[in-house]
Amino acid sequence: MRNAWKLALLGIAAAALAGCSTGALQVADVGSYHVGGRAVTLTGLPEKELVFTPGAPPLKFDPNGDFEVEVLYARYTRLANPKGRYPLLLWHGGGLSGVTWETKPDGQPGWENHFLRAGWDVYVSDAVERGRASWARYPEIFKSEPFFRPKKEGWELFRIGETGSYDTDPAKRRALPGTQFPVASFDQFAKQAIPRWSTNDAATQAAYDAYVQKACPCVIVVHSQGGNFAFNSALKYPDKVKAIVAVETSGSPNPETIDFARLKGVPMLWVWGDNLERYPFWTRITAQQENFRQRLIAAGGTGDRLLLPELGWRGNSHMLMMDRNSDAIAERVDQWLAKQGLKR
Repeated sequence: MRNAWKLALLGIAAAALAGCSTGALQVADVGSYHVGGRAVTLTGLPEKELVFTPGAPPLKFDPNGDFEVEVLYARYTRLANPKGRYPLLLWHGGGLSGVTWETKPDGQPGWENHFLRAGWDVYVSDAVERGRASWARYPEIFKSEPFFRPKKEGWELFRIGETGSYDTDPAKRRALPGTQFPVASFDQFAKQAIPRWSTNDAATQAAYDAYVQKACPCVIVVHSQGGNFAFNSALKYPDKVKAIVAVETSGSPNPETIDFARLKGVPMLWVWGDNLERYPFWTRITAQQENFRQRLIAAGGTGDRLLLPELGWRGNSHMLMMDRNSDAIAERVDQWLAKQGLKR
């Protein structure tokens, strides 16, 4: 009996180990780098005496000298046998960083994990002024002061609740009926907020362009504010950008100034959540993006649209990669990319 029990335990352990191994990613390489930016020399700033760490003696600090600024940070995971023909680059939106794509605020795996498991090499980046890309001095380098997103703005602008529905007390906040956003994790999501600047678009575009030249050919999945940078990079390097998935993008180049023929070989998919019509800001944004999309189609390009309510999927927020049904949305994106011939 004792031997039989021991064999049963060994069988259970073996089954558990087998289950773990079947879900393991076969990773070939993990790494990171900074790209883009420029060298700056500062002079004429006053020296200061600082204590760098508690208990240490004061040290005279000279803030003048040479600096590397306006760079982009990228981290990559490359698979041993990727199914995607090109790496997938995940670009974040305004006031956020690459954390957008990592573990979701409710602790569930995010899109980085999903697309790795779908067979893509995945790159996650922090743009100029964000996260590990770091800041630069103001006003000597960055020309305006940073601004910070209050939780109220995130709650309402990201279509989690109606205008006026936010409250400091979580119990008094009123979410939209049927929202897919994990409301109990909203405060955890708010911890991702990062200061941003209104004067760094040119530097950010330059860094993204350098990133495309280094990491691509590639597919770009871009969210919100990042859309404008992705479209501009595709216009400059249509041979390197093999597709764009525009997730609730809030900006794009002026269509009156674009040669859309340059984008004929760059298939694009726009992905939209729910409740857009409730917010004047989002009705204007979607109209602008639809104009861009229709002009791309008229020029002979591929401009598809995934409007989730048309699938019967209700309640998706602006942060749909964090919503409860985000895996199902990512699967639709993966299917679209495969349809474009971008998977083996």
